[in-house]
Amino acid sequence: MPATRGVKRTASKSSASVASTGPKNKKKRNVTQLEVPTLPKRRGRVLTCGQGDVGQLGLGEDVIETTRFKHVTGLGEKIVDTCAGGMHTVALDSDGKVWTFGCNDEGALGRPTSGDSDEGRPGAVALPRACVAISAGDSHSAALLDNGDVYAWGAFRDSHGSMGLVVRGREGKPCREPVAVPLPDPAAGIASGGDHLVILTTSGSVYTMGCGEQGQLGRLSQRSASRDTRQGFSALLVPSKVTLKAGASRVWAGYHATFVLDASQEKMFAWGLNNYGQLGITGEKRKTALYAPTACDAFPAGGGWRRVAAGQHHSLALDGAGLVHAIGRVEYGRLGLGDRSGDAEVLEPIPKLQNKKCVSIAAGTSNSFAVTDTGEIYAWGMGSEGQLGTGGSADATEPTLAVSSAMQGHTPIHVAAGGQHTVLLVEDPNAKREASPAPEKETEEEKIEEKSEEEPEPEPEKKPKGRGHARGRKQEQEEEVSSSTSSAHAQDVAGDAAPQKVNGDEKKATPMEIDETDNKQDKDKKEDKDTDADAKTESSKEASKPETTDSSSQDTVESDKPSSEDVEMQEPAAEANPSQPEAAPTQEPEAKEPPKAVEVNVNGAQEEPVETKTVEALSAEALTTTA
Repeated sequence: MPATRGVKRTASKSSASVASTGPKNKKKRNVTQLEVPTLPKRRGRVLTCGQGDVGQLGLGEDVIETTRFKHVTGLGEKIVDTCAGGMHTVALDSDGKVWTFGCNDEGALGRPTSGDSDEGRPGAVALPRACVAISAGDSHSAALLDNGDVYAWGAFRDSHGSMGLVVRGREGKPCREPVAVPLPDPAAGIASGGDHLVILTTSGSVYTMGCGEQGQLGRLSQRSASRDTRQGFSALLVPSKVTLKAGASRVWAGYHATFVLDASQEKMFAWGLNNYGQLGITGEKRKTALYAPTACDAFPAGGGWRRVAAGQHHSLALDGAGLVHAIGRVEYGRLGLGDRSGDAEVLEPIPKLQNKKCVSIAAGTSNSFAVTDTGEIYAWGMGSEGQLGTGGSADATEPTLAVSSAMQGHTPIHVAAGGQHTVLLVEDPNAKREASPAPEKETEEEKIEEKSEEEPEPEPEKKPKGRGHARGRKQEQEEEVSSSTSSAHAQDVAGDAAPQKVNGDEKKATPMEIDETDNKQDKDKKEDKDTDADAKTESSKEASKPETTDSSSQDTVESDKPSSEDVEMQEPAAEANPSQPEAAPTQEPEAKEPPKAVEVNVNGAQEEPVETKTVEALSAEALTTTA
């Protein structure tokens, strides 16, 4: 007999009381509750090196390549975090403002630009609130705001080309300005891979969006991780939750991989491309792509893992003791394990850094970096673009110390690796915490100071390689990855010919032009002095009044400041006034006070002496400003 519909069973008093005394929140017993991060406290200046043909170095149009770290003066001295994308750079200052420079072809800068010079100069990104964390991928960037909101801009790419960033209609479109990423909970962390974005929420959940062809999203099967499926872009460009048995406490992302540390901070999980075992997952799952979270058996449980950095085919891990480990492909010396032929199938400590305590690590396409607690910066791997910062373009199979005069008096605290460039954040321990001015262009003195480094003489200038060269190299990398998903290949990103540092012609300050009108004026005054002494004495007394009337400011003078040509034309005109010729010699060459200290009352009754004094004061002020 079918059950009767419409009859609702009511709980008795006894059953209700038993239910109320039972255990509450049984399903939420292991829920992780994280907090929105705050701005880092340590701040300093930004240094860059490597390839800068599209402005990613921020050193100006004249410097398109450098093998030593150089100071990006346009960012000031209050940067607290930096990220290096494929061909752009993102920086965060102590006020929560985000600055970007580099290639803006797909909107990775998040701001409108008018040309190459504008792209290569740091510019602010318009965000609704202060930012506390940043990330950068190949052609996209992201920012975590102080209220837990996430904004992103730019575009993702897959094997078919640009995917866009968000779904608009049935297509994915790039976003040249920041757009909000929809999330159910506030975010506690963000990480950018080459072409995917990973977001950690305060509830310990992980959301991913972007390209998933190599499994880097961790929530789609291999058949569904393409734009050609029925769901199309909506399954890729809308952030969706990754299924994890336990909550997450930290997230990291690499070129084609994602790493997650569980809520207990004991176990490491990963998904994505593992064709060289770079995920730390061994056994039968090695040399393939993983499309779901998998435990990293090469990461010992309880290792106190503080940071993970993933390159294209290798990974670095920093444990609780500050020791750096490497795993994955060995070519070009990217692992730092010395001259060896076999890949690293398990995490191996880097011998040359075993006695060092590191605080920051980074992995580029085929190179690696580490910063020690004593302020040393080590680099190893491919250096064909000068991105190692060692002063040359040779590869290094072991960690090599990077030295630059721009680091004198400053301590490196953070390093980030991009496609063909490297970004370093250094701190001045003795710097006072004061408001830094808005970013401005590199001064001539700093150019001269940087040029004084002990480097070989610059060779004749060569033309920039341009976006086609950089984008072509990335296309080769993408083709290699797509063809090596199931098996390892011996080919990697090959380096070009050894780069040559190009230094532009530095502009020197032009010398001041001395106006010889004063000499002629003195001569005319001397002749007029003999003809009319009484008129000169009376006018001199009246002219001295404006000098003592107002000496607090020169705003009234600057508002009507003439150009240098106008000054030259006005001086002789003031001496030969046709209306009152007897009052022309109103200024004596032997004035008691210097002309630059003269304050002029524009509304004074004596028109002729005031006008003459104004010209002389402006001329002196103009000379002072030029000097």
